[in-house]
Amino acid sequence: MLYHLFDYLNETYDLAGAGLFKFLSFRAALVIITSLTISMFFGKSLINWIRDKQVGETIRDLGLDGQMEKSGTPTMGGIIILLAILVPTILFADLTNTYIQVMLVATVWFGAIGFVDDYIKVFKKNKKGLAGKFKIAGQVVGGIIIGTMLYLSPDVTIKEKITDTATPSIEQVISQAEGTTNPDVWKESKSFKTTIPFVKDNEFDYIWLISWFGDSAKDLLWLVFIPVVIVIVTAVSNGANMTDGLDGLATGTSAIIGLTLVIFAYVSGNYIFADYLNIMYIPHSGELVIFGSAFVGACIGFLWYNSYPAQVFMGDTGSLALGGIIAVFAIAIRKELLIPLLCGIFLIENLSVVLQVSYFKYTKKTTGEGKRIFKMAPLHHHYQKLGFHESKIVSRFWIVGIMLAVLTIVTLKIR
Repeated sequence: MLYHLFDYLNETYDLAGAGLFKFLSFRAALVIITSLTISMFFGKSLINWIRDKQVGETIRDLGLDGQMEKSGTPTMGGIIILLAILVPTILFADLTNTYIQVMLVATVWFGAIGFVDDYIKVFKKNKKGLAGKFKIAGQVVGGIIIGTMLYLSPDVTIKEKITDTATPSIEQVISQAEGTTNPDVWKESKSFKTTIPFVKDNEFDYIWLISWFGDSAKDLLWLVFIPVVIVIVTAVSNGANMTDGLDGLATGTSAIIGLTLVIFAYVSGNYIFADYLNIMYIPHSGELVIFGSAFVGACIGFLWYNSYPAQVFMGDTGSLALGGIIAVFAIAIRKELLIPLLCGIFLIENLSVVLQVSYFKYTKKTTGEGKRIFKMAPLHHHYQKLGFHESKIVSRFWIVGIMLAVLTIVTLKIR
């Protein structure tokens, strides 16, 4: 809203200072300040309101140290995160930008699924919350909506640098006529290429998967792209939900991932950096820096109250939204195949549960007695059982998350 207001004032009245809103760095700084203010200052008031409404967490006794002390801690704090993301984005982002629209839809949709789950747990006193099949169904529908928006939008494109000068393009002819030397000419196309890490030619086009359809493959690309979006969104949102088991673990990890995605969005949306790094140039994606800054600011601000000992839990309202946002953001900037590395914490937490349950069922079927790989799953509970303090586990998981983030960024040049 403010972006469009100041853009109008700049264009119409040439108002001094209004042009600052054209700069991503200026708006990103305002967004971070605003999201921190909302999550830290208004967050306290919301926590008190939640406490007054007796919206407390019901703890199931798993025999973990300090676990039962958390009973009654205000939950559904994910509302704070959602507000701290949505309000600054609406104020300072270009709302006509397709990528911003997609991220806003993802935030509201996955936040709503988590809110319904928390509402059933807290107000309906049903510890199971929203039935698993309905939660998955909601994630699948969300994936279809997001995938369709990205697939159909004419603004979701990539630009590739033209290197073949044997047959000059229109852009090259114009540049030569204007006297420009060595012009950088980019060809824009509606393509669904994505980035593969650690390989020389690090671009992969989903159309290859259905290339056997021949000429009609391009028209049937949605048969591949939308299911891929559904799988990624569902997996990452559930991974974030699984990670939210210790004070500050999911929040801090998400902030680290979010900051990395902001860096990717900035270099991918800037043709100078994209050219220098020899990575995919994605027009208009730079605006995601604004949304990503709000995301990081919201996570850090919420961490003020969510760090050990937590004064509030985010609940599924927050965890499902965080995972869904991360997944959609990565897909939008064509870095979804980096998710297993960047979101390694989410992945290992998810895998630990899958392995634990599968091995238990297998051994019970074959030997009559179920056995476990870990003392408890998800993985963070395994370390609790080993006697590690909760804050030590969280800080070490953050360190691993930072290492994975750095390695993910390094993939820009390691091929």
